[in-house]
Parts: sequence; structure tokens; C-alpha cells
Amino acid sequence: MRTSPARRTTVPALAVATALAVLATGCSGGGPSDGSSVGAPRPHPAPAWPDQREQAPRVGGETRTADDPDSTFALDVDTASYGYAARSLQDGRLPDPGSVRPEEFVNAFRQDYPEPAGDGFTVHVDGARLPFPSYEDTRLLRVGLQTRSADTEDRPDAVLTFVVDVSGSMAEPGRLDLVKDTLHVLVDRLRPGDAVGLVAYSDSARPLSPVVPVRERADLHRAIDRLRTEGSTNLEAGLVTGYDVARRGFRPGSTNRVVLLTDGLANTGATDADTILERVREQAGKGIALLTVGVGSEYGDQLMERLADGGDGIAAYVGDRAEAERVFVERLPATVELRALDAKAQVSFRPETVESYRLVGYEDRAVSDDDFRDDAVDGGEVGPGHSVTALYVVRLRPGAEGEVATATVRWADPRTREPSERSATVSADALAGALDEASLRLRVDAVAAVLAERLRDAAPWRGEHGRDGHGAGLERLVAQADRVAALTEDPAVEGLARMTRRAAILLT
Repeated sequence: MRTSPARRTTVPALAVATALAVLATGCSGGGPSDGSSVGAPRPHPAPAWPDQREQAPRVGGETRTADDPDSTFALDVDTASYGYAARSLQDGRLPDPGSVRPEEFVNAFRQDYPEPAGDGFTVHVDGARLPFPSYEDTRLLRVGLQTRSADTEDRPDAVLTFVVDVSGSMAEPGRLDLVKDTLHVLVDRLRPGDAVGLVAYSDSARPLSPVVPVRERADLHRAIDRLRTEGSTNLEAGLVTGYDVARRGFRPGSTNRVVLLTDGLANTGATDADTILERVREQAGKGIALLTVGVGSEYGDQLMERLADGGDGIAAYVGDRAEAERVFVERLPATVELRALDAKAQVSFRPETVESYRLVGYEDRAVSDDDFRDDAVDGGEVGPGHSVTALYVVRLRPGAEGEVATATVRWADPRTREPSERSATVSADALAGALDEASLRLRVDAVAAVLAERLRDAAPWRGEHGRDGHGAGLERLVAQADRVAALTEDPAVEGLARMTRRAAILLT
């Protein structure tokens, strides 16, 4: 739930895509761009530096620092948008542009920021010069926030109530079968002090197991085996029953969570997020957070995101067994506790050095600048070991020197509700280096952001431009994706490179 919309002007995403597109046109290095597998980079013609005859990036529409020097947003650790886009491209189709959220693409990747010694965040700010001579004062600025990783031995016990969609649409391979297999694995890997409840819903909802200790594994496995597809999708009934089961099994001092597993295609009962949330708001406000996990080739992305936001939780999407095990078996048990409540970030740009700026994504996480220190205004919930990254396209004043911006994060302690803040500044000198010489993780973030902007504004980039227009820019983006994948040797970045190749084919 995000209150108080930002008062700054929203820039059309195409303008951002065009400005960011320079990231794909000037970096050196390359790799396979013909759809082959990622490996050691092969010889690839280095893209030429743009000259004055090439169209300049459009930077218009951004926020002028003299009008509003502060950019404020609630933190977001959701990754469902990236996961669903990956599944769509794997199936040979472009994702719905409305489901593409650039911040979730960027935050789908490891960042390697330093961790704080205690609770709260470290603040990391860096950036690079964009490779476009005509706009030599344009920079990419990255704000990175990092929490301390969990100690799995010391974490609080978890009380998890799984609410499983068993409607007819879940019969498609990769939906209920994937959910059942992964729940079986999770039950076997949770700690003896954890507890699990299970609810199934279709036309109506029914508890299959109250919240019971995980040591009663045999009963839980039998309950999971009873999940069968039937009927329509009454998501409202499922959540109401799920929260009722979770409340009955609530354990003070433990982390209590409802986990909704569905394709998000509600068609019976209330089908809009606000109405559904109103039915469970009282229970959700009593220490029971919501995790939504989406499955399926057709997926109600916007409904699931709104439910997660309103339930003070996280939205994820799983497209295959490996991703399902990562979310359920690795991520969920390690992040059942929280490091920060109602976390918000504010980046304050100096009008003396910054002409204008543009935050990439986070449109539906916007918070009014005046509400940054209003602790009654909802922010984001962040667990252990999470990083949150925000990218800005920043235009400096000619000859700018000294401080460019201060990034501040504010959060409430999950136990005491006491607010805290931490800040870091960045200078013009720190943003002067070339992007192709920047850290690998920053370059990965740049590729992910450009891909998201291209997918979000798919129509203007399609076939009529051909290989000599925007198609050429896509080829350069593929080359950069392959390059960073080879250099990082990170399977997740290799997946990004595969996505970029598929997107380039579909967009041209």
C-alpha cells in the first residue's frame, strides 16, 4: 500500500528508454548476438561511438532540480515482473508492457554491496558517464541499499500458512504440479520449530491442515497430496480463510506469514485488490505479512502486486522448478524475519551541480517528499540480506564540481518501531568514469534497465525500424548482455542474456 503520490512530473517511459539506450550503444566488448549459448566472448564488432549525425538521446521531460530537488520512494524488493517477463519470452511472446517494472528487473540480481554490522542498511552511491559525446554531462547514478544477511540458526521460528489456488486454470503443467512438488521439498527442509498450515480454494475455500509443527511432516505431506484442481477462482475466499487459519495458529515471537500461490486469475467473488484487502485488513495489520507467488503462462500480475503491497509483503513469480526451489526452499526460510519496516528512500540533488534527473521505474512506489519523515505513511518491508537498487539518469550542469546528491534511507525497527536513518553522498568526480570501466554489477543493472524500458515500450521499437534503426541498438544491447554474462559467470546474468536475445528477436 503506497500512499501520497509523488508531486513531480512523470516522464513518458519512451523518453527514459531513449536516454538509457545509449548504454547499449557505447560500451565496448561483445559476445554472441545470434541466440547461441552464453560462454566466453567471441569476436564481435565493437559498436561505433555515435557522431553528430546520429540522433541524440532524448532527455526531455525529466524533473528539473530547481523545481524539485528531492526524489522519494518506498523501497521495493519484489521481482515478480522480471520472473514473468522471463517466462513470457521463453514461451516466445512479449510480456504485457503494463507488467514490466524496471526496478524489479534491476533488483532481480545480486549487487555485492557491503553489509551493515547490525540491523538497518548500508548506503552505497556510485555511477558512470554515459557513452554519448553530444551529452557528455549525462550520468547514470546508482543508489544501493543493503541489509545484513540472516543467520539461519538464530532466526525466529516461521509460521507459514499456504493458500493454494486449485481452480481449473491451475491444471496447466507448471502450475499446481510445480506448487505441490516444491511444497513437499519445503516441508522437509524447514526447521523443527517452524509450523505450517494449508488452505485450498477454487469456488470456495477449505482448510486442509491447521497450523501444525513441521515435525508432523507425514500429515502435512498427505495434506499437500490432497490438492486437486476443480472449479473457478475465488481468490477472496482463499485469502479470507487463509488469514483465519493463520490467526488461529498465530505464535507471538515467531514470524507469521500467509503465502498465496496462484496464477492470479480471479473470476469469482471480489476480483479487485482493494476489496479483497479490505476483507483481510484487520488480520493483516496484526503481524501477519503476505507473500504472493505467481505461476503460469497467463498471470494476473497487477492484482498480485497490489495484494503484496497492501499486505506489507513481497511479490515473486516462479516459472520453473529451479526458480520455485530458490524462492520456496532458499529465499523463504532465510527471509521470514524482517530487518526494516516502512522503509523509504529520498535522494536529494544539489541544484548547483544537477540540472535535472529521472528515476528509472518506481512509479507505483512514489511517496510525497513531505512524507519521507512521516512514519504514519507506509513504506516497504525489507528482510535479511536484501539489496534495493535505484537508477537515475542525471544531467549535470556544465563543468559541475563537488557534491551531486545525498541518498538517505529511513526505516522503523521491526521490534521497537523506532525510526532510524542513514545517508551517503556522491560527487561529480565519482560519476566521471566510463560505463564500460564501471563495476560489473553496475553494468548488469544498466542492461537490465534498458531491457525493461524496451519491453515496456515495445510498440515503438518493433519491425518498422528494422536492423538499421532501433534494431541495431538491440543488437548492441545483446552484445553487452552477453559480455557481462561472460565476465560475471553468474547463472542469473546468463539468464538475462538469454532474455535479451529473445527480446531482440521479438522486438525486431
